[in-house]
Amino acid sequence: MSSVKVAVRVRPFNNREIGRQAKCVISMKDKTTAIQHPKQSKDVKAFNFDYSYWSHTNEQDPNFAGQSKVYQDIGEEMLQHAFEGYNVCIFAYGQTGAGKSYTMMGKPEPRDQQGIIPQLCEELFDKIKTQESKDLQFSVEVSYMEIYCERVRDLLNPKNKGNLRVREHPLLGPYVEDLSKLAVTSFNEINTLMDEGNKARTVAATNMNETSSRSHAVFTVVFTQRRHDEMTDLSTEKVAKISLVDLAGSERANATGAKGDRLKEGANINKSLTTLGKVIHALAESSQSGDMKKIIKSQSGSKKRKKSDFIPYRDSVLTWLLRENLGGNSKTAMIAALSPADINYEETLSTLRYADRAKQIVCKAVVNEDPNARLIRELKEEVMRLKELLKSEGLADLVETMYTKSDGSTPLLSPTDELNANVPNKNLQLQPHNLNGPASPSDGGQRIMTPRNEDAMEQLRASEKLIAELNETWEEKLKKTELVKQEREAALAELGVALDGTGTTIGVCSPKNTPHLVNLNEDPLMSECLLYYIKPGIMKVGSTHADIILSGPHIRDHHCTFESREKNGEIIVTVTPEKSATIFVNGKTVEGPLLLKTGHRVILGKNHVFRFNHPEQARQEREKTPSTETPGTVEAQLGEPVDWTFAQMELLEKQGIDMKLEMEKRLLAMEEQYRREKEEADQLLEQQRLDYESKLQALQSQVERASLLSGCTTPEYSTDDEQGESEPSWTEKEYQLAQWAFIKWRYHQFTSLRDDLWGNAIFLKEANAISVELKKKVQFQFVLLTDTMYSPLPPDLMPPDVASDQPYPRTIVAVEVHDLKNGATHYWTLDKLRQRLELMREMYDSTAEMTTTSAADCPVESLTGGDPFYDRFPWFRLVGRAFVYLSNLLYPVGIVHRVAVVSEKGDVRGWLRVAVQHVTDDDAPDCTGGVCQTGTARIAFNQEELQKKIDAENEAEANIPSGEELRIVEGQDDEEASEASAAAAAAAAAGGDGQKTPAEEEGEEEDSWVQFMKEHPHLKLGTTFTFRVTLLQASGIPPEYADVFCQFNFLHRHDEAFSTEPLKNTGKGPPLGFYHVQNISVVVTKSFIEYIRSQPLVFEVFGHYQQHPLHMQAKEEVIMQRRMPRTFPQSLPLAKPVPSPRHGRVPTTPNLNMTHCSYDLLGWWEICELGPSGEYIAAVVDHSDEKPCQGVFMLHQGIQRRIRVTLVHEPGQDVVWKGVKEVVIGRIRNKLEVKGPDGEVSALSLNICSQGYLYPPHDLRVFYQFEAAWDSSLHNSKLLNRVTPYREKVYMTVSAYIELDNCAQPACITKDLCLTIHSRDARLSQPRSLRSLFGSGYYRSPDSNRVSSVYELSLKHSSPEGSPGVQRRRRRVLDTSTTYVRGEENLAGWRPRGDSLIFEHQWELEKLTRLEQVERVRHLLLLREKMGIVSGEEGKEIRWILGEGDDDTVDRQITLLDKCLKLWSMEPLQLYVEDTDVDDDDDDDPAGMIRSVSTPVLSSTLVENSPQHSPAKSPVPPPPLGAADSEGPLPEGVAVPVLPPLPPDSTDDNPDYQALYIPAVEEIRVSPVVSRKGYLNFLEEKTSGWIKRWVVVRRPYVYMYNNEKDPVERGLINLATAQVEYSEDQQAMLKTPNTFSVCTKHRGFLLQTLGDKDVHDWLYAINPLLAGTIRSKLARRAAYLRI
Repeated sequence: MSSVKVAVRVRPFNNREIGRQAKCVISMKDKTTAIQHPKQSKDVKAFNFDYSYWSHTNEQDPNFAGQSKVYQDIGEEMLQHAFEGYNVCIFAYGQTGAGKSYTMMGKPEPRDQQGIIPQLCEELFDKIKTQESKDLQFSVEVSYMEIYCERVRDLLNPKNKGNLRVREHPLLGPYVEDLSKLAVTSFNEINTLMDEGNKARTVAATNMNETSSRSHAVFTVVFTQRRHDEMTDLSTEKVAKISLVDLAGSERANATGAKGDRLKEGANINKSLTTLGKVIHALAESSQSGDMKKIIKSQSGSKKRKKSDFIPYRDSVLTWLLRENLGGNSKTAMIAALSPADINYEETLSTLRYADRAKQIVCKAVVNEDPNARLIRELKEEVMRLKELLKSEGLADLVETMYTKSDGSTPLLSPTDELNANVPNKNLQLQPHNLNGPASPSDGGQRIMTPRNEDAMEQLRASEKLIAELNETWEEKLKKTELVKQEREAALAELGVALDGTGTTIGVCSPKNTPHLVNLNEDPLMSECLLYYIKPGIMKVGSTHADIILSGPHIRDHHCTFESREKNGEIIVTVTPEKSATIFVNGKTVEGPLLLKTGHRVILGKNHVFRFNHPEQARQEREKTPSTETPGTVEAQLGEPVDWTFAQMELLEKQGIDMKLEMEKRLLAMEEQYRREKEEADQLLEQQRLDYESKLQALQSQVERASLLSGCTTPEYSTDDEQGESEPSWTEKEYQLAQWAFIKWRYHQFTSLRDDLWGNAIFLKEANAISVELKKKVQFQFVLLTDTMYSPLPPDLMPPDVASDQPYPRTIVAVEVHDLKNGATHYWTLDKLRQRLELMREMYDSTAEMTTTSAADCPVESLTGGDPFYDRFPWFRLVGRAFVYLSNLLYPVGIVHRVAVVSEKGDVRGWLRVAVQHVTDDDAPDCTGGVCQTGTARIAFNQEELQKKIDAENEAEANIPSGEELRIVEGQDDEEASEASAAAAAAAAAGGDGQKTPAEEEGEEEDSWVQFMKEHPHLKLGTTFTFRVTLLQASGIPPEYADVFCQFNFLHRHDEAFSTEPLKNTGKGPPLGFYHVQNISVVVTKSFIEYIRSQPLVFEVFGHYQQHPLHMQAKEEVIMQRRMPRTFPQSLPLAKPVPSPRHGRVPTTPNLNMTHCSYDLLGWWEICELGPSGEYIAAVVDHSDEKPCQGVFMLHQGIQRRIRVTLVHEPGQDVVWKGVKEVVIGRIRNKLEVKGPDGEVSALSLNICSQGYLYPPHDLRVFYQFEAAWDSSLHNSKLLNRVTPYREKVYMTVSAYIELDNCAQPACITKDLCLTIHSRDARLSQPRSLRSLFGSGYYRSPDSNRVSSVYELSLKHSSPEGSPGVQRRRRRVLDTSTTYVRGEENLAGWRPRGDSLIFEHQWELEKLTRLEQVERVRHLLLLREKMGIVSGEEGKEIRWILGEGDDDTVDRQITLLDKCLKLWSMEPLQLYVEDTDVDDDDDDDPAGMIRSVSTPVLSSTLVENSPQHSPAKSPVPPPPLGAADSEGPLPEGVAVPVLPPLPPDSTDDNPDYQALYIPAVEEIRVSPVVSRKGYLNFLEEKTSGWIKRWVVVRRPYVYMYNNEKDPVERGLINLATAQVEYSEDQQAMLKTPNTFSVCTKHRGFLLQTLGDKDVHDWLYAINPLLAGTIRSKLARRAAYLRI
């Protein structure tokens, strides 16, 4: 017993895989083959096989395995088993295109590319030649078959065109009946048969492989060894059956692109391979359990067998024929062909698992010794048994007369007389009268053939045929092989295929006797490639059901007939055309029968050209022509070659067609076409020129208007402008002042920060809403981070566009993530927030239908970072930073510092005691008392790096003028600003004299360094200077940090830090004693001296947060989450207004001042068509599905139309419609998206037909309606002029410019409409949706033929003229904080931070700056005290250390300090604010004006100087800084200045004054999320009773319909501005249960639910907070009643 040998082989990339840039996922090492998942690099699966062949590279690779290597390992071993007498099988398996056929067959040339089968056959005959002797004889027989679609075909016998039957014999097993077994004597013969079989094999091209094998091929070699023993005179035989199988590739239909026949073939291939897999699996399982014997016994006749023991061999023809090779009497080897590409990962992994299973199969092979004698004997016994069976059934006479000759004798059955006869011999004919003739007397007068008798006779015939084949001698087999070869050569020669002496195909040649037609083509290479033989009899030619099928526009179904008959011993061919068929012979039309002669040119139709060849006639003409003359061919007679060109010219000449005249006609036609196209191009160019001229005229008119406005200025102003055009002469100080101003405003970034805050507020709101609903206990809020010494920005938060030499610190907008679960705080960038938000949305969708877990649990993802709400956080967290200055090292003075540990927010989190002193060689380290000495560290100070950093930090200070710094506060009067600017300029100009040259400055600098070296000999340049830093104690560290350690480093050497050991911190007892000593040795350079003079050491304190979640030992299982698909309908983007072709682009962008009022508009859009009665009737609208435009208008072609628009809103005095200025239609398209810019040519302005107010009864709302005539043909659009194809929609944009009575510009209302054009006579009706089929009826109200839209109309105050600062603060900001997001109602008043965050951050930066200055001053005072310096020359030296200037500068600073002290000592003035000037609501409007921020002194001055100020107003004290919680452009933490009073002509005292507003219309998209829908009873003002309406809550709006079938919104309520009230007392007073009220700014509604249980559900949908409060009260009341 032996197991199946399994080998795997990986091929190189093919063209398809190279084109798709595939990657290799297969790796091999020795006998191990590994496959890596293409998307998960850690997912690697390894398999062990007998052989692993790496053929992915070329022969230069030492690990490359070629064809010879594969044959040496597998082929030679299997051939040796065959010589030993064993049955051998080698089969290749793999997906299509994996290299199976290449491994088995290979390529014929070169020889090293030959596969296993050719190499094995060649070596077989080589061994036969070496081992053959007189006593040992060899014989080889081959058969070649293919299994195509579960049908067996013989590939070696051309007569076996049908399907062969597969039978099973009890002794022989499964075999193929009538399969040709041909004897071969050399490798050339077997190679020829192999080549012929491969040509007959079924192949086809797929996407995976151009020559894909579509069938299983089995090449069988029966190898017989006959040995004669002279001593005993006995002969023995060994018969080995070598089965070489090339399986068809497994494939997937979507990968191969199989269709039709290819798809059917693939299905059958996969079926047989699936059965083979089942067989291999069953055999492997049985081999492992050791039940192989039991299986064989159960299949041989035992009735008791388990289901798992059954081997499904018979499920497929392939497995049935390979039964002995799979787990039977055979030595079997399997080669698995692999594809290395990652795109075929699944198929390759399946192949590896397939091969791994096959490795476990155990076969029981035995030596086949002398099987023929045994088989003949057993077959004869079976024949005798069958004869006895028939005799017992009374059919003895039938058996005796079954095979008889015509003379009555009964010969021995010999099938060699006829190769493929169904009966053994022609003369052995089954007599019909023996079966159905008169019966013998024993039959009772009638013979009855039962199914059992028929089966017995069939078995008898098969057994006798097998006996005849076994008794067939070797000479008979050779004769039969030769006979088959001759028949094949004759058949190919008749077809015109020439063969050489060995039977190899040479090419196509002209038949020797048969007349035929050969094609002629315009391409010489395509000529004479098709042969049509005219066989004796009549052959039909046509497009269908003909012997010769041709295609083309002039070929009829029955075109003509060719008749070939013999006359006077000569074959003649006549062509007869059918009626009205086009046939030309030698250029002449054929209308009746015509005799063809060799060389005639035959044209069928107008495209098929042939030449008629008659071999006999050509031979006779050559014999008649003398040998000295040119042979009498057609070419010789005509003097030119007879080809396609000759036939065409002959046709034109005979038909009387003048080619020159035809060419002239075509030339004239082309000239006419060119002239017409040139005229069209000139017209188009002229139209474009006129369009550009009109645009230029419009631009010129705008320039003229601008010049007229500019001409209204005063002469002085014009003179100044003209003078200002000349180049000014600036001094050096003025240049420095301009440079400083440019740098300051270049890095001014508060405006961009404001844009980021308001533009990303919607993302922050959505993240918080999802966090609350998923109970994540994570809060998100905006935060501003600035790169300062106390709060340096980490690299992941640093913007990529920050310049390295930026003089001012960079401030960014980040997201502060409060992880309340783990007590951690993280900072995200805005990009990271958007990325995490996508993951949050997916998590929210996937957990929608899952059971909500406990909120107190901490998932694993919160620690590992897999959850998008959480981030990884380190074990130690930063407590704060401290800075110790080193200027005491300039003197041999040691100082013990007590510095504050400051957090990133500016809070003091503790104190550090640090000692810094100079160390000499005599000083010994102190290691007593717990002091930790760590040795001496050597630090190098690079002059260039440090100088570059210091220059970048001090660039701003260096560019500031020496005079007093200029500060401009936005909001000051122009006069104050101009005075301050003039004073600064004068100060700058005054200090411009007395400047020194760079050479003088450099000389003075060198002198100062020389003087410095004399005064400080211990800091001599180039010497080694050592100082000691001792970290003594830390105190005041918060107790929530358990383990505390400290590290320090230089500012420019972050990578070299000195750290202490962690200490336990309890927050009680004595301070933490580090006592860490670090000696630092430095080579003195100028950069080092500059550093210790002005730069500090950075100390960072870290601590372990005690509430770290890793302390918790509980772990939870990860819940598998299933993602739910989104089912939101497709929607259009918000439509932009169409520009007006009459008035140009009407300004639609309002001046965004304070909002005066806002209204919700409900618009109804209708398209009316002229009806038979002369009235315009609304066109039918399709509301059947969720349409992007709320409906599709179904219009008729070629009918007059009108656009009707109705606007509905609540009554108010501010909105008074004056009239429609223009209605414009444009952007005609058939896609949702709008592509390309708008043009005035594409827009069409409509004529207004009617407009005015409507007054429907019992409705207090305002209805304004207008109509406009629309002629769609004026658009000149193909989409509107034709009938819309099926499944296509036409989209267009309609804009209406409507003037209001109190507005300076019209309001623009825009809507995208969707429509389809139908034929004029089409009968259109509203399509019924699927939902309406299950309802009680369909809503057919005539007013449902409209689509609705919702708009928000806001009236803004017109913008007054102001300072540039005011205009800049009123700049438009994209405010997303007010946009509704799903779950916003659960945030309980949370709002994203806005403008107040900027002002608070300014205060934080100021606090950090002051803390840094305090540390510098503390160090200065401590150094003064240590050195005992009070004033004098030493004081000047200390000022030089701090970077101060000369004495004049110090005196000026002292004077400034005195002024500040006087101002601080003054009593603060009371600040009065007008009540009308304070509007709390405006604090939240990001688009409004940010008010001026000034000091209380300035505000007080403004109030006192105001003439309209009334002292009766109560004083408003300024609130403390940092106390503002509300968001908006104006924080509460800043004092509110009083705005200047309005002019007298604009106040309420002037009755003629009327304020103008700017209208802003914004379309509101209907939310796809429905909170609740159902019926409610409404009781409105001035109504007589309750009205039942269908209500749908889509936050933030409530939409009302007439009933549930109504597709059009009839009304709406804005919940954002409405107030919901619920009171049981009110219900008791009204005696109406289940009611609640909704009050808007204009009117109120009383709503009643239809059931008691629906009240709280409706309240939760409308106002969740109110519903939660009510439920809480009811629960407390119920608990109280239970008590």
